[in-house]
Amino acid sequence: MMANEPTLRDVLDHDPKPLRFGTSGVRAKVEELTDIEVYCLTRGTLEYFAETGKLACEPKRPEQVAIPLAGDLRPSTERLLKTTARAITDAGYGVDYCGLIPTPALTYYALQKGVASFIITGSHIPADRNGQKANRCDGEVLKSDEQGIVAAVEKLRSQEYSRPASASPFGPDGMFKEALVPPLPKVNPAAEECYRRRYQQVFAGESLKGWRVLFFQYSAVGRDLIPQILASTGADVQCAGRSDQFIPLDTEAISDSHLEMLRDLVTRQDHRMDVVLSTDGDSDRPLVVAVDGSELHFLPGDLLGALVADYLHADAVAVPISANPILEEFLERHGISILRTRIGSPYVIEAMHRLLDQGYRRVMAWEANGGFLLGSNISLGEHVIQALPTRDSVLPILCVLAAARERGLSVAEMLELFPPCYGRSDLIDEFPQELGKRIVGFFLPRDPEVKELRFESDGMVLLDSEGHEIKRCEWDSDIGREWKRKLDLLGQVFAVDNGFTRVSRINVLDGVRCYFANGEIAHIRPSGNAPQLRIYAFADMRDRAKEIAEMAVREPDGLLRRLASFVEAELGA
Repeated sequence: MMANEPTLRDVLDHDPKPLRFGTSGVRAKVEELTDIEVYCLTRGTLEYFAETGKLACEPKRPEQVAIPLAGDLRPSTERLLKTTARAITDAGYGVDYCGLIPTPALTYYALQKGVASFIITGSHIPADRNGQKANRCDGEVLKSDEQGIVAAVEKLRSQEYSRPASASPFGPDGMFKEALVPPLPKVNPAAEECYRRRYQQVFAGESLKGWRVLFFQYSAVGRDLIPQILASTGADVQCAGRSDQFIPLDTEAISDSHLEMLRDLVTRQDHRMDVVLSTDGDSDRPLVVAVDGSELHFLPGDLLGALVADYLHADAVAVPISANPILEEFLERHGISILRTRIGSPYVIEAMHRLLDQGYRRVMAWEANGGFLLGSNISLGEHVIQALPTRDSVLPILCVLAAARERGLSVAEMLELFPPCYGRSDLIDEFPQELGKRIVGFFLPRDPEVKELRFESDGMVLLDSEGHEIKRCEWDSDIGREWKRKLDLLGQVFAVDNGFTRVSRINVLDGVRCYFANGEIAHIRPSGNAPQLRIYAFADMRDRAKEIAEMAVREPDGLLRRLASFVEAELGA
């Protein structure tokens, strides 16, 4: 480098922001996902994998390793795929480009090959955001990997931004210089075919003959593949609602307007439908909506997962704290042990590992969004479904239809197998992430081992994540007085005038989960991937759960906004 020659950092026309991990993978606004940042993220992740032995599960020379790569249908995905492919090539590996396919299809294929992989997707979040999710050769990146990846990425960032601007492949905008924009390799269809075979060998033939399915295609990346898999089982599949524009769909927050739109699609069909099916954007979360005459009933992902676990004869499952509280009762009745975890696939995967270490043999997990994870090989009839420890949409869809057929029930009637407890999720978009973190932080106990607080007439009981008592405190103690003030604040937000009773306990395993004396629940949690604040509401009546969620996200003066204002005032006092 010649003296005084400017570096790339010297000529930048923006202030670069390092990419950060969220609940699962790395996501950001598209303008923050510059080529150089995605390039460094990819190279750093690969270096970490190589150093930790997670690049390939069997020893191979770099030139023998081809890294599977795929993406979803977002408009920004193609550019990010090209950048990721260039980074893989520059690191000395081959690129096995699998095209635009579901995240679980890419992951399953890579696991079969025993190599690391990358998927470009923002899942269900709006089109102005996207992300990259990496997998180790043996499964998803875990929380314990993130610190090492971040350190390796930061080292690459320092090197790339310090290069002479004239020698850098990136321009002042952080994008590849025009002549250096890399092409994508030819699509290898092997990953899609591998995923198709996974299910066709178990459910093929006429196992689901008689089901009339409407598949809502919109802009889900699995909109062609999944209907093909369903049709191979004998189901009568009709497709509708295909869109050339990317549409975000969160399977955890299905509103009345979503159901009305789907009802309209159903009424346009030539014959009756039994069920409406779809997925989120990268097709790792299912959407199951039962058709009961003129009525549509959304099957929440947490209840869907329980039906699937029962059908697959699970002996132990891992489920995030945000899932419906009636799962314990349902699963215990079916002889299935349950372990509650923090929200996000890395946490439920770690929990599945713990269950396997404890000697359980048929281990699985799911999230409140319906994404189903298989932690062990499962025999089903004459076939074996191999483990797939990542969110998947196809297995729960096929299993719930098979389970309903086995019981002689409609999908709507499957909901009647659960005690009455209805959940409703909603969110405020563009809610500052830091403010969401401050709300949660305000309610965190001083002792990090304490994950639940139970409030009694003479004081409070502090419990760990497994429900074991740590200590008791009287109300006139320092901790008791502190929490009486916080309970008074919650009482002003969740007021009697709005139908709430007193808060009887709070769980802070992930977010702030308030249990009320009448059995209702309001769980508040900021998104780990986007500027959003979410509410999970539960009540013994569907309309009440809906009412709580609507009151929470109402603008500009809903319960969540009021809570934020009170917390800010307390912290500023």
